[in-house]
Amino acid sequence: MSQQRRYFLLAVGFFTRLPVPSLPDFQESELQHAARYFPLVGVLIGLLAAIFWWLASWLFPPALAILCSMAATIYLTGAFHEDGLADSADGLGGGMDRARRLEIMQDSRLGSYGAIALVGMLLFKFQALSALTPAILPFAMITAHALSRLMAVYIMATASYVRFAGKSKPIATTLTHAELVYASVFGLLCWLGFSLMLGVNHSPAAAMRFVLLTGLPVLAIWMWWRNLILRNLQGYTGDTLGATQQLTELAFYLGLVAWEHVA
Repeated sequence: MSQQRRYFLLAVGFFTRLPVPSLPDFQESELQHAARYFPLVGVLIGLLAAIFWWLASWLFPPALAILCSMAATIYLTGAFHEDGLADSADGLGGGMDRARRLEIMQDSRLGSYGAIALVGMLLFKFQALSALTPAILPFAMITAHALSRLMAVYIMATASYVRFAGKSKPIATTLTHAELVYASVFGLLCWLGFSLMLGVNHSPAAAMRFVLLTGLPVLAIWMWWRNLILRNLQGYTGDTLGATQQLTELAFYLGLVAWEHVA
């Protein structure tokens, strides 16, 4: 249990700004074991996002409450995933070959493609969250943050790491089947639990539509993004994992908006 606690704290410390106890004798290889807890870190971030939204909703109109929640998650993660999205967009959009794309992605400066991707992501996310019924908004946040981080783990499990220098080096890892199962449980339980809750409050048919309308967009975006990075980079980088999280989080919100529209 103490070793599992260490792995969880390592995942929290690496992906968030939340304070964690000192972890002596850290080895980069430990992140292979910590990967199982990435979706659980998403649950934590989603829960905090929901709490910030709930507190802000007592003081501000709905739109401002959502913006407060979004700002809180960006602060809590240090814009880790947003930065990955922007760097990925710059590299894939501006590079003519694999070497140049990787070089651009390592550049800390924000380019046109990255700025457009980042602004577009934030606007789409805000509009999608604003379109959701407030009663399901907290559950949507928790599920989206957990499921999107699971999608990043699936990239790690099905592709090769292609950059061996830079800020993303520590997350290069090879997952075991057991670690993949752990991550899947943490990520999928939120999604399935959400669908069961909706089935109780609405109908089994509504729950099935929820699974299809939220699951298919996430899967489609994941497959498109994975194929894109494999074709252009022959694998993944830490930046592309951050982009995976952002893209699939938005895909889940959009699917949920569609579910509410047809339910």
